Amino acid sequence: MLTLQGDIASNLVAGVDRFLLRELEESEARRERHWRRDCTSPAAYTASVATNRARLAHILGVRDKRLPSTAPELLATTTKSAVVARAEAYDVLAIRWQVLEGVHGEGLLLAPHTGVGLAQVIAIPDATQTPEQLAGLAPGLPEQAQYARRLAENGCRVIIPTIIGRDCGPHKGKPRPTRREFLYRPAFELGRHLIGYEVQKLLAAVDWLESEVGPQGPIGVIGWGDGGMLALYAGALDPRIQAVCVSGYFGDRRAIWRQPIDRNVFGLLDQFGDAELASLVHPHRVIVEAAKAPEVTCSGLGGGAPAEVVTPSLAEVRREVERAQLLCQSQGAEASVQLVTSGDGMGPSGSIMAVEGFLGALSPGATLAKAIQTCAAGVLPAAAARQADQVREMDEYTQRLLIESPYARAKFMNRLDTSSLEKYRASVETYREFFANEVIGHFDQPLLSPNVRSRKAYDEAKWTGYEVAMDVFPDVIAYGLLLLPKDLASGERRPVVVCQHGLEGRPQDTIGQAGFGAYAAFSARLAERGFITFAPQNLYIFGDRFRTLQRKANPLGKTLFSIIVP
Repeated sequence: MLTLQGDIASNLVAGVDRFLLRELEESEARRERHWRRDCTSPAAYTASVATNRARLAHILGVRDKRLPSTAPELLATTTKSAVVARAEAYDVLAIRWQVLEGVHGEGLLLAPHTGVGLAQVIAIPDATQTPEQLAGLAPGLPEQAQYARRLAENGCRVIIPTIIGRDCGPHKGKPRPTRREFLYRPAFELGRHLIGYEVQKLLAAVDWLESEVGPQGPIGVIGWGDGGMLALYAGALDPRIQAVCVSGYFGDRRAIWRQPIDRNVFGLLDQFGDAELASLVHPHRVIVEAAKAPEVTCSGLGGGAPAEVVTPSLAEVRREVERAQLLCQSQGAEASVQLVTSGDGMGPSGSIMAVEGFLGALSPGATLAKAIQTCAAGVLPAAAARQADQVREMDEYTQRLLIESPYARAKFMNRLDTSSLEKYRASVETYREFFANEVIGHFDQPLLSPNVRSRKAYDEAKWTGYEVAMDVFPDVIAYGLLLLPKDLASGERRPVVVCQHGLEGRPQDTIGQAGFGAYAAFSARLAERGFITFAPQNLYIFGDRFRTLQRKANPLGKTLFSIIVP
């Protein structure tokens, strides 16, 4: 007997929410099944995590071959020099470099007067910052946080790339999500990602730096906020990067569903948290600076996804660092992950310990000079125009992938044999498995005993309607309306039609009880014609309540349909 009271649809959504939160909580313990670390030697370790690194590249959308490495272009005109500033030990140049077809990286190069410099560094700003601020050429950052300038003053050659910002649209006349969300959404549908595009820009810069200094030349990446995120991903993907500094970002990713949607990576938490990413940098060094994050709250009004960025607590950062140290621990080896704190973990980025630790990882024994050099600025690049160009290039690249997608799908499906029904049945199974696991997402756990509960809810002239609930997974129920024709004899079997509602709908819509005429009461009309019908309550109801279910499912490699189908 069904005894649930109140809005059963709300009860269903709440139960799925509890189920997904529990799956997120348990994801950390489950990751180890994907790893086979061999710590007997650095070479053995690198080989043992190669499949994990390849999986990370895949889910980040780092899939397209970069263009051949060439020296960056100097951005100059007849009236404006590429040299935008001069300091005592280095020049600041406006540069651009090729990455993918039609996609460039763009930013500043802080070039030492001595040549290639002590080390090669890519200093990545947060999405709220410009390269000029990180170089100390534009207002907005305290001197401590200008880590690009400080590293250049200490002999490093530094590239500062432009990162896509969080300013809101409209974009092409559409609603007002941030620029990052605007680019994330279409890329996600094509197996690409804004993070992947930006990491490709960093790795294209690494390609050039390596061509300049050779494989032994020290290369490092450092960033704050979104820049720290990109530094961590780049270091995890590319063993050529010998030091990584992550500030104001490192922590527990199991609440990533609360953060900006452009950080949503499908299947990330199945194998990777920040500790696992740091373990991919091993045996190279990772400096984690516990510092105040670029905190922001997005309401979601105007078309974007609700989100918040908060500073991880020092306890959270310390716990994740300790997990990384355990994962990286080899016999007698010094821990390759180091925690430093700015203040109590809420101080500004770029503390002396963090920047000096990063510099020392690139050049053992190097220390950070305290002197601040005078930098004479000329005409700076137009940051708004540069940002618009970067957005346009990425958007156009994604749209080209969309145009080419039918050909990509045809190539993917070319092993489907339609020459006979038997051969089709044999060859289609691998595609079904791929669709279930890689596209929809499949929870690898058995269904509960259904424990069917029902109660009579409708008594019409030609059919009787029952509310029905069944158990699916722990905390997850199926609920809907079962309509039985009144001329159905005991034990008689008849065709069953499952009648689906649409967005924000309910089973009652399909019988004409909720006042929504577009359904034309089709489940009731079918029951009048002698069919058994079942109209399930699906999850896409209650606005942001169901959207957060999708956000919680995605990092697990799952979707709403991972639950709707069972």
